[in-house]
Amino acid sequence: MAYWLVKSEPFKYSWEQFEKDKKTFWDGVRNYAARNNLKAMKKGEQVLYYHSNEGVEVVGIAEVVKEFYQDPTTTEEAWVVVDLKPVKKLKKTVPLAAIKADPRLANMALVKLSRLSVQPVTDEEWKVILELAGEKS
Repeated sequence: MAYWLVKSEPFKYSWEQFEKDKKTFWDGVRNYAARNNLKAMKKGEQVLYYHSNEGVEVVGIAEVVKEFYQDPTTTEEAWVVVDLKPVKKLKKTVPLAAIKADPRLANMALVKLSRLSVQPVTDEEWKVILELAGEKS
C-alpha cells in the first residue's frame, strides 16, 4: 500500500472542517506532478493531512475513499480529484521544523519538494511521522 501527504491552508480547509464534513473531494490541484499523484492514489490508501502556510504541521490521517475522477470545479479535462475521509486527528501534531530536524526524513518530498501539494510518502517516512506524533504505525 502507498502512503501520501496532502496540503491545505487551514483558513481555506482545516482539519476541523474536514472532520465536520466527514468526506470531501480534493480539488484545486493545478500542478501536473501533484495531479499525477492524485491519479496514482488507490482506494483504502492512507494520507497525511498537512496544514500549510499557517501551522505548518501534519495534523491528521485521512483515507482515499474514491479514486480519481474529473475535477467538478473546472471544465478543463487535465484536472482530477479524489475523495478523502478523515480517519483520525494525530495525538500530537508534527511540525515542519521537527520533520526537517529528523535525519530519517531528509529525503522526504515535504522537505525536498516543499511546494508540491500532493506527494508520496515512503513506508519508512510514514512510520517516522507516526512515531513523532506519538502514534503506533
